[in-house]
Amino acid sequence: MSNTERAIIDAAIIVLNDDLSAPMETIAEKAHVTRRTLHRYFKDRKHLLDSCKKEMFSTCKDSMNRAYNTTSAPLKQLELMLYAAIDCNYKYAFLNKLQQREQPKLITGEEEENITDNVKSKWRSLVIDLQKSGAIKGNLTPHWIFFLFDGMVTTAISALGSGDVAPNEIKKFAWLSFSNSIGIK
Repeated sequence: MSNTERAIIDAAIIVLNDDLSAPMETIAEKAHVTRRTLHRYFKDRKHLLDSCKKEMFSTCKDSMNRAYNTTSAPLKQLELMLYAAIDCNYKYAFLNKLQQREQPKLITGEEEENITDNVKSKWRSLVIDLQKSGAIKGNLTPHWIFFLFDGMVTTAISALGSGDVAPNEIKKFAWLSFSNSIGIK
């Protein structure tokens, strides 16, 4: 990826997180390029959004893997993966908003699965191992726990966006709520 293409994607992430309906001209200005240059790299808004989506998956996958590999303590791995998911989803909040608005989905299950498969399998194995060891409730399915995890990320992003909860408290509250919901002992 060229420096110009990278600058455009970075600018799009910033601009679209502020204003989902911002025109391409605003993105070009933020990237310090002309609209013509922007269109040299991205033929239209959909192409730019697809590139942002690929960037999000790649960044989130790397972040979640780093969190997982930081420690060998399973509960800490799960906690750090939650924090990584919150950070990543906050950075790309506009894509989640778009996905909720648009039909068909902006992010298809197949695309997501191809890009995040390794992280999801690590996460699932981690949850199953924690259940087997008795560290978390065994009566909840891994799928249910995933929905709780995903919901906690969404809640944390909403809290960050609202400004009603101190930003330095968000992750602590998210972990406390999530760990209590799955019965971490």
